[in-house]
Amino acid sequence: MRPLDEQETTAVFEKLFKFTGNNLKNIVENPSHEGPDQNPGRYCFRLQKNKVYYVSESLVKRATNVARPKLVSLGTCIGRFTHGNKFHLTVECLNLLAANAKHKVWLKPTSEMSFLYANHVLKGGLGRITDSISPGDGVVIFSMSDLPLGFGIAAKSTQDCRKLDPNAIVVLHQADIGEYLRMENQSEQLIEE
Repeated sequence: MRPLDEQETTAVFEKLFKFTGNNLKNIVENPSHEGPDQNPGRYCFRLQKNKVYYVSESLVKRATNVARPKLVSLGTCIGRFTHGNKFHLTVECLNLLAANAKHKVWLKPTSEMSFLYANHVLKGGLGRITDSISPGDGVVIFSMSDLPLGFGIAAKSTQDCRKLDPNAIVVLHQADIGEYLRMENQSEQLIEE
């Protein structure tokens, strides 16, 4: 597990900034109260294989006792780098994004299941939407009871959403909490084969 280099840090911060805006500062400067130290440390980003983890510094210090090949995971996996060195956020970072989201969308209860089955958000399923969303902005999707369901990319601006057809796509799906079940099902099928 190693710190991110400059190029990797830029890629991670650009992706997080798309969803959090200026609240990225809260993620980077978040104090950590983990570990035996009296002074709270901070959280940092670490790379293990091709996955990026958000982990407290005290936990990183304690993990140095574990050999790199034997270390499976540490902290919260927020994303991974592809073979082409592009950074993709994973659903595990949803709580981090939800707490610091700049743009939010709330779904009607009737369209929650559709989104959790990896479908895009349609205008007809929109409950509420924050102002000043532009196409291409990162958006965190919530249920009407403020439960974070996933995240995606805005396809239309807030003003355009008011005039749209109910079947028009408003948010493009990127990740949702239903992925846990879909991934578990896929791994079970691979084991059976």
